[in-house]
Amino acid sequence: MKNLLTDISGVRVGHADDAALASGVTAIVFDQPAVASIDIRGGGPGTRDAALLDPVNTVDRIDAIALSGGSAFGVEAGGGVQAWLAEQGRGFAVGDARIPIVPGAVQFDMINGGNKAWGRFPPYRDLGYAAAAAATDGAFALGTVGAGYGATTVNLKGGLGSASATTSGGVRVAAIASVNAVGSTNVGDGPWFWAAPFEIGNEFGGRGLPPAFTPDMRAIRLKGGPAVTSIENTTIAVVVTDAILTKAQAQRIAIMAQTGFARAIYPVHAPLDGDAVFAAATCEKEIDPLYGLSELGAVAANVIARAIARGVYEATALPFPGALPSWKMRFEN
Repeated sequence: MKNLLTDISGVRVGHADDAALASGVTAIVFDQPAVASIDIRGGGPGTRDAALLDPVNTVDRIDAIALSGGSAFGVEAGGGVQAWLAEQGRGFAVGDARIPIVPGAVQFDMINGGNKAWGRFPPYRDLGYAAAAAATDGAFALGTVGAGYGATTVNLKGGLGSASATTSGGVRVAAIASVNAVGSTNVGDGPWFWAAPFEIGNEFGGRGLPPAFTPDMRAIRLKGGPAVTSIENTTIAVVVTDAILTKAQAQRIAIMAQTGFARAIYPVHAPLDGDAVFAAATCEKEIDPLYGLSELGAVAANVIARAIARGVYEATALPFPGALPSWKMRFEN
């Protein structure tokens, strides 16, 4: 186990980013089409093909998921991933045609200091293609990389994180998250992560929780203060399991996995966020439809919380005036 999304067999992850742009794309590519659904809780989401993932709709399997910066411009990242898949002959068959199915979600990183003057067309389609082409089933980078390159929280640099676990029955579940939250992932002004009770080993610093919680620690901190807008903040995540799931069961896992957001970010699911969770299944191992699904959802929430904390823990600060510090700059030096 690598403690990464690629602990699920048949799942590949690739990044593409641009330092001058201060933004990027992460592609999650499935070797075989995966059952998938979505749950959206934020008030300002930006998604591609989210309606397709509703259990009442026809197509029940997808080829990849694109996570991107760039706000609405970043939706084009899915087109780049789709183009790469088309070159591989992948896609939903309609007669002689094959249509790669690539849902996606975006986050706002447009005012983080990077150069967004890209001219007529934004670069996200090309970044999506490059991310898909780079996708690997091995270890991949975390922190200031891919979709998390330009991400921030209210007080620290955000980033891309991942984590994995196994249920008591041997079913694997893993998550990847790009953390661009309106709130905080750490308690007050200290080094403690809200997700600390779910940490395994020292995967995000091993600092635990503070010995006591003060009113200042519980104070709500919002990125941008009173001027904050819904388009500026989003945490987007993908949770994948090797369990055999229906599309409706995948949606239930996505719903339960949102609990991990609440464990790791304070506040969360606000009108100021665009939070969304994709859930996908590679459909290798049978589970009980009640107890087994409940346990799987609970573990999915745990790995989401851990992935969010790891994304901030592993991030490095952007090299621009006024850029937010990283967790390691603040608390390890």
